Amino acid sequence: MIQSVFTIAIILTIAIIAISFVLSKNSSKDKYTSYFPSIILIIIGLLLLGAASLFDKIEIMGAGLGGWGIASLFAAAIGLIITSILDTYANANAKAKA
Repeated sequence: MIQSVFTIAIILTIAIIAISFVLSKNSSKDKYTSYFPSIILIIIGLLLLGAASLFDKIEIMGAGLGGWGIASLFAAAIGLIITSILDTYANANAKAKA
């Protein structure tokens, strides 16, 4: 079960980083749209953790709802960190060119 939660978290992290990278390249530098996928994943993770305490054992691909919630929160945290680093780097380069 731990291995499936780690696998899910890694896959979600890669997906969130890719989506945030594409959104940051396609939006203006003053917008915060690149942070929205991670924020949505935080909300989903909290809902899954709440649902895990309400329902009986429900497993999806070898992990319970709580495991999916933990994996989602982990992916969102790492995604937010990497997105903020990419955003800071992009804004620093934009100011240096101006």
